[in-house]
Amino acid sequence: MSLINDWETAPLETRMSMPATTPTRPWHRIAEVRHQQGVSIRSMTRKLGITAEEVVRQEDPTCDMTLSQLCQWQQALEVPLANLLIDLDAPLSGPVITRARLLRVMKTVQAIKVGAKDSSTQRMAAMLAEQLLEVMPEFAEVTGWHTVGQRRTQDEVGRVAERPVPDNFVQDSLR
Repeated sequence: MSLINDWETAPLETRMSMPATTPTRPWHRIAEVRHQQGVSIRSMTRKLGITAEEVVRQEDPTCDMTLSQLCQWQQALEVPLANLLIDLDAPLSGPVITRARLLRVMKTVQAIKVGAKDSSTQRMAAMLAEQLLEVMPEFAEVTGWHTVGQRRTQDEVGRVAERPVPDNFVQDSLR
C-alpha cells in the first residue's frame, strides 16, 4: 500500500501525526484543458491577472489550489469545473473536446481572414467565421493565431518602454 493510500485511509488522529511531506497526488488537469483549448500562457496571464510563472505553477497537476482559484480557471477556460478535476484518468468530456476543436478552427479562420491577399479568400473566411459563430456565439472575440515576429508592433513595444520599472519591483516579487 502506498503512502498516499495509507494517509487517505488512516484515521484523523493518525493523519495528524504523519509527516507533512507525504507525496502529493495529481489534483487537476488544467494544463491539459488549456492545451486542448489552444489557449496560450500569455492569454491566461491576461485572463487571470497573474504572472506567467504563477500560471505555470498553478498548472502543475500536483498544485493544491483553492476553490476560488479553480473557479477562476474554470471561467477563463469556459469549461465545466468537473472537467478540470482529476477523475480516475477519465478523458475530457465530448462537449469540451468539440469546443476546443472548434476554437482552433475559428483561430485558423481568423488568421486566414487577416492574412489573405485576395478578396475571394477573405470572403470565404468571413463566411466560415459567420457559420462558426452560429454554432458558438462566444467565439465573437476570438482572434487568429499569432505568427512569429508579429506579436507586438513597434508602436506597442514603444508604449511598453515608456513605463519604467519601479525600483522595488524585484523586492516585491520576492515576497
